[in-house]
Amino acid sequence: MQFKASEDIEVPIDFVFEQLSDFERFERTALRRGADVVRTDALKQPGVGMGWQAQFVFRGKAREMRGSLSEYDPPNRLKFDARVGGLEVVMAIDLVALSRARTRVMVVSDLKPHNIPARLLYQSIKLVKTNMMRRMNTRLADYAEELEDRYARIA
Repeated sequence: MQFKASEDIEVPIDFVFEQLSDFERFERTALRRGADVVRTDALKQPGVGMGWQAQFVFRGKAREMRGSLSEYDPPNRLKFDARVGGLEVVMAIDLVALSRARTRVMVVSDLKPHNIPARLLYQSIKLVKTNMMRRMNTRLADYAEELEDRYARIA
């Protein structure tokens, strides 16, 4: 199953990529939302091999995720591989410069179940796919607005 969202942002591509590569900010955000997040690598700079382990509640059940950054191509692409139980999740974020001050962000998430409990989770996600797509688009639009505000403060 695949989830796709895209948003055009009135911010230069380098700034967008820099903000998307601020992994510590995302870790803090996850912690504020109730997840337990731990880095599993010792890298000092962002790059391939960064990893995380997280515990969170999804659809009323405690879940554990292990993830890593599998592609890091500034300022064009970030790709993450994760596993939640037997569910494999691959998320790619592609950036395209539409002009010097405008960037298109495209997010694609692919889910694949690998065991029976993951197939059950997969089926429950399938039932709410429309709602999840709507939430994904809303969150990406909100994030785009936040980036535009941040850029306006420093420009």
